[in-house]
Amino acid sequence: MTRSTPRFALIALPLFALAAPLPAAATDNEMRGTVATLNDPVAQDRMADTVTAIVAALMQMKVGPLAEAVAQVDPESDAAYIPPDATLGEVAGRDPEYAKRMGDDVRAGTRMAGHAASALAAYAPVLKDMARDLAAQWERERTATRR
Repeated sequence: MTRSTPRFALIALPLFALAAPLPAAATDNEMRGTVATLNDPVAQDRMADTVTAIVAALMQMKVGPLAEAVAQVDPESDAAYIPPDATLGEVAGRDPEYAKRMGDDVRAGTRMAGHAASALAAYAPVLKDMARDLAAQWERERTATRR
C-alpha cells in the first residue's frame, strides 16, 4: 500500500457517506438532508475531530506484542528488531502532526463532498428527466427490433 492510499481513503469517506444512504430514487428531503449535513461546518468539524482522535489513538497503540508474534513466525523479518514497547507511531516514523493533517484532509474532503452533493441536488431533476427519456427511447428501440 502506498503512503497516499490511506490518505485517499480517508478523504473519500465523506463521498462514501454521501453515496451510501442514497438509493437511486432518493427523495428530495433525503437529498436536502445529506447536502445540509455535508455543508454544515459543525458536522465537518465533528467528522474531522473524530478522525484526528482515532488516528492519534492508533499512533499510540503498542505494537511490540504483535511484532514479537510475527518474529516468532518469521525470525528473519524486521519485526524481530522492533522494541517490545514500541508504538505504531514510532514504527511508522512518528510525525506529531499526522493525526491533525488527516483530520484537516477529512474536513476538506467533507467540504468537497458538500459541494458535489449541492451540484447533484441542483441537477437531480434534469438527470431524472434524462433517465426517463433514455428509458423510453430504449423501450422504443427494443420494440422496433421485435417487429
